[in-house]
Amino acid sequence: MNTAHTPGAQAPVKASTGRLAVGWALVGVPLAYGVYETLTRVAALFG
Repeated sequence: MNTAHTPGAQAPVKASTGRLAVGWALVGVPLAYGVYETLTRVAALFG
């Protein structure tokens, strides 16, 4: 097996679960709200 260091290789990163959840919440909550608003307006338009 070749154990030489490859120039483009990166070490694996261990993300904290809390930071990961906060990151997803910062993106997911506004996204979910936007999808909800869009669907309610489309339903009112065609309903």
